[in-house]
Amino acid sequence: MEGAIKFGLWYVYIRWDDLQVVSRIRFVKQAIDGPVPSPLSRFLAGKSMDLSPLVSVHMQDCGVYGDIYRQVVKIPYGETKTYKEIADLVGTGARVVGLAMKRNLTPILVPCHRVVAMNGLGGYTPDISIKQELLELEAQVLKKMKHANKNGI
Repeated sequence: MEGAIKFGLWYVYIRWDDLQVVSRIRFVKQAIDGPVPSPLSRFLAGKSMDLSPLVSVHMQDCGVYGDIYRQVVKIPYGETKTYKEIADLVGTGARVVGLAMKRNLTPILVPCHRVVAMNGLGGYTPDISIKQELLELEAQVLKKMKHANKNGI
């Protein structure tokens, strides 16, 4: 199955199977007709921090890239880690982590937007503004939750 949903100036295209394994997420300029899984639409609307039961095809990867993707999935919602921090956890170099992020077929599910450079955001394909928007969305959701908890809502 495949479809796309609007996010900022872009559409988020997703392709997945009956087992909820996502084989592709990419950012496109034109809408693609078709359904979008509810967890993704809720996440992009800031209504949920949880993308389950969706699972990235990368969770089946072997080798260093698979190790990198599994570490990136562990980064908590609204937080970031540097390329170097991920590299140290996996036992590789920061550039290898950067290359894995560039080759990530399922951004958002493997939240490469949460991996940043030591001196700024780093890169993001196809546009760094998407990384910024995703990080801002997560920060806003956490701020609303904190405010609601503070006020007993």
